[in-house]
Amino acid sequence: MELNRSITDIPGILVGHAQDDGARTGCTVILCQKGATGGVDQRGGAPGTRQTDAMEPFHLVQEVHAVCLAGGSAFGLDSASGVMRYLEERNVGFNVGVTHVPIVPTAVLFDLNIGSPDIRPNAEMGYRACQQASQNRPDEGNFGAGCGSTVGKILGIQQAMKSGIGTTSVLIGNDLIVGAIVAVNAFGDVIHPQTGQIIAGARRPAQQQGKGFFADTMMVMNDLAGKRGLGFAASKEHTVIGVVATNAKMDKEQITKVSQMAHDGLARTVSPAHTMLDGDTIFALSYGEIEADVNIVGAFAARVFSEAMLRAVYTAQGDNALPAVCNLPAEHKVTWSGYDR
Repeated sequence: MELNRSITDIPGILVGHAQDDGARTGCTVILCQKGATGGVDQRGGAPGTRQTDAMEPFHLVQEVHAVCLAGGSAFGLDSASGVMRYLEERNVGFNVGVTHVPIVPTAVLFDLNIGSPDIRPNAEMGYRACQQASQNRPDEGNFGAGCGSTVGKILGIQQAMKSGIGTTSVLIGNDLIVGAIVAVNAFGDVIHPQTGQIIAGARRPAQQQGKGFFADTMMVMNDLAGKRGLGFAASKEHTVIGVVATNAKMDKEQITKVSQMAHDGLARTVSPAHTMLDGDTIFALSYGEIEADVNIVGAFAARVFSEAMLRAVYTAQGDNALPAVCNLPAEHKVTWSGYDR
């Protein structure tokens, strides 16, 4: 089986982006119109979410019809209304007799500080993302929810780096597929999971770069310990939000466990992860009939989530004020073999 190395390798899952490049914000929609079994695990201390309670195993609703990832902070939750309208027009959703109510769990990230703070993803943008949805390999980097994503903000946005959105998948055995799509807007640094080297993160001010290019968020926190808090950096402006999906057949309890295990991939790739300043939220979707062990699916979910995060930073496009990995001098770049896959 040949994969396109994205979450759309899961049969029936479609992805669409919409963004305002000038305002540097956007949204990404993951459609599963026939209804997927969904789970969610939220570990950051500052989440912005909608309809995540419906995904709890002990709640009535069993199916999810789309997941929306958006910028715009809490304002961006409005983008889900456009997704619901798109699906209702197609009679997709929970049948309540007089209409169908689509179940569209949503998570947002904060990008108001790098673009136009008064322009945010709205219902129109969510609807447009649905119109763009296809099973083609989604664009990565500065697209959709990744349009305004940044990482490494302990010294403020002026010392941060540009990130984006990334996706990948893996074939396990002959027919089991696990994929992920992630928008990376972390407070901490993105690191190489095997070596711990910083790939993208907080940069030292120019006058201090004789001590090294990256400030190293953990070292800055060490210096702050016992002196003062995180100051202006301690705002709810950070998060990693994403989706893992599989063609394995799972119930709500099992797919929720997959979302929990996927957080291991986040923790391997961001330092520090799951802080009170982040809203780290991972959705998981079961959309298929392949029999599979939940432990195997969860283990590979962590791997693809980590790889999708790395692709988010390697494919991002920056500029002189807010550089991305592609803008760094060779001596500051960390190579990663998975980038070319």
